[in-house]
Amino acid sequence: MKTRLVLVGGGHAHLAVLSALATQCPAGLEVVLITSSSYHNYRSMLPGWVAGQYPLSTCRVNLELLAQAAGVRLLLDQVVGMDAARRCVALKAGKSMDYDLLSLDVGSETDTSWLEVLGTKLLSNKPVDNFVAQWPHLLAQAKATPGYQLVVVGGGVAGVEMALAAKHAFSLAGVQGSVDLVASESGLLPGHAPGVQVRVTRLTKQAGIGLHFLRGVGVEEGVLLSDGRLLPADRVIAATGARAPIWLGWSKLGLDAHGYLLVDKHQRSVSHPNVFAAGDVCARADAIMSNPDKDAFHVGSVLAHNLVVMLNGGVFQAHVPKRRKLYLLWCGSRYAVVSWGRWSAGGQWVWHLKDWINRRFIGRFTNSGSIPTSQILEHTP
Repeated sequence: MKTRLVLVGGGHAHLAVLSALATQCPAGLEVVLITSSSYHNYRSMLPGWVAGQYPLSTCRVNLELLAQAAGVRLLLDQVVGMDAARRCVALKAGKSMDYDLLSLDVGSETDTSWLEVLGTKLLSNKPVDNFVAQWPHLLAQAKATPGYQLVVVGGGVAGVEMALAAKHAFSLAGVQGSVDLVASESGLLPGHAPGVQVRVTRLTKQAGIGLHFLRGVGVEEGVLLSDGRLLPADRVIAATGARAPIWLGWSKLGLDAHGYLLVDKHQRSVSHPNVFAAGDVCARADAIMSNPDKDAFHVGSVLAHNLVVMLNGGVFQAHVPKRRKLYLLWCGSRYAVVSWGRWSAGGQWVWHLKDWINRRFIGRFTNSGSIPTSQILEHTP
């Protein structure tokens, strides 16, 4: 009987796992990839796509072709629950799947609890696949509606990039409307160096985006600010704080105080040694991970190695988080800002660096195995 490895989610780290399996897959192993989409849409290129700088085909990897090259069965479904004691995951379609070895790379969810009253006006930046499907409709509606009002909620990197990209897209499309950005009293980019905050705040104002450093709550008409003012909105994009997937709460896995899966330095669950995880679905029990997404490729390589070690034996590799994360923020047409510790800079050269890194990341997987790059890219709409 074959050993079954189930990969849940088509995230960054699992791209590296698929690439490794395409090179060498252990004998007697059945691998199943469960994901809701046939494509991995790369989040780092999302602002550029929203702004109209990239076609979607250059920002995504075809998971079906990558899985085929690795001998992995692709199951288009969504995990909505699991029981670590029984070694099984529950699927949205109503079925379940048993596993011998499990790896989770499903990311986190956007916490929209303060905005849910908005109903159909609300569009979350996660899951990315849903946002990618909805953005063209939003832009078309904005073009057809004079005085269209878009409000972005969230003062972190995702919120800032989204507001700037949306404003740029509106300008290109000739939209007669406005873009407002609601952050907290802490201002834009809390946790980044003051120089980065000042630089990005200035760029945001220069772009003509309305800035509101106040708390906001969703109401039927738009976003009600903590000073009592109402921001009317035709649509609200939520790029607020993250939360762990709700179904982890009854998984019987060891979790941290915020509901994230606790893993050790080998990316292995501290409570169930046959469960691994990577990305922002998990938290390290022994280290601070300020942004797991920034270390995605290295984590994926470590994860792929350790999954094979679990099957064939050997020495586990440890993932050592970087002390400082490099952030490259999309801030306009061929303009970006770099944030690295206390240092920051901005300009076209930063945009070109970001563009090169993004294309290089996509190229790692579109050029892997026996799949030509053109085949993977041309199979994307």
